[in-house]
Amino acid sequence: MKTTTIAVVGVGLIGGSIALSMRRDPNIRVVGFDVRQESLDKALNLGVIHAGTTDLQTAVREADVIFLAAPVEQIYEILGSLHSFDLRPEVIVTDAGSTKSAIVKHAVQVIPDNVTFIGGHPMAGSHKSGVEAASERLFENAYYVLTPAPGTPEEKVEKLTELLQYTRAKVIRMDADTHDQVVGAVSHFPHILASALVNLVAGYDDENAWHARLAAGGFRDITRIASSNPRMWRDILLNNREHLLKIGKDWTAAMQDVMALVEHADAEGIEQFFKSARDFRDGLPERKTGALPPLYDLYIDIPDHPGEIGRITTLLGAKQINITNLQIRETREDIYGVLRITFQSQFEMEKGEELLRYFDYNVYKRA
Repeated sequence: MKTTTIAVVGVGLIGGSIALSMRRDPNIRVVGFDVRQESLDKALNLGVIHAGTTDLQTAVREADVIFLAAPVEQIYEILGSLHSFDLRPEVIVTDAGSTKSAIVKHAVQVIPDNVTFIGGHPMAGSHKSGVEAASERLFENAYYVLTPAPGTPEEKVEKLTELLQYTRAKVIRMDADTHDQVVGAVSHFPHILASALVNLVAGYDDENAWHARLAAGGFRDITRIASSNPRMWRDILLNNREHLLKIGKDWTAAMQDVMALVEHADAEGIEQFFKSARDFRDGLPERKTGALPPLYDLYIDIPDHPGEIGRITTLLGAKQINITNLQIRETREDIYGVLRITFQSQFEMEKGEELLRYFDYNVYKRA
């Protein structure tokens, strides 16, 4: 059977996870490119790629499909360099950027005639970064959006869609501009809000340090995405300016409306504000991977005596259930748990929950 060669440009969390999912097929060979030899060495040692190089031409020369998993601004540069490369005829190039409209327009203008570009966005992520955090299950049950430009050959889209089945993601098609509007509202703008709220509280904390002390628990959870990579989010915002400016104006108007309810002590209006938000949120799919990385957290009530945390981690380790973070919670105002365990995937979380319940631990999940 013919071997398919995949080039992954940017062997980090996303690129590494794509590579691992493709390696499930023994007839697929994965070549990785990264500007850092250290990342390639890690990827090779972890079995993420078959071969790696810091020379881009070498990485893509024999590729049937090229995945651009580099930062958004670098994707533009790579697309522009394809003209000078010796590529296989009929090669498919796709990306994994969080914005699509500008990238697709640029690709159509600069790629060679024998190259097909199909925009892509795997809507999954992790709180960890780097190839060591890569997982073949990262995209499982997540939406993987493809944004082919008008006129893209259907057989090419079908070929890429078939290949992406190895990710276990739900592959959908969407117009690039529509993608940017939707993702701007449900992912990009929430990152702005979380960071703005953290910066606001940080300013208050300069005058009263109790703000930081009491910001554990719920505040830390709802602002978790403010810990994202600043440079990456700088590029995302600049590439989705048009939609974010519109969403920002709508948000400002919405805030003015609710503050007017508070100013006028409109009890019924305030209650309706929270009720409509609750009703919409409660109708959202549970445990589905969307535009924001989901939380795979369990909260466990544990007896207050030595060795209990060690027993829990030993139980999980004995069943080869991986955990990515462990935190002892000191506040209980909104969650029953004392120990919070973060898992790498929903699959690992469900295995952990079943095991801990078997050993009679009280286990909770945040709604």
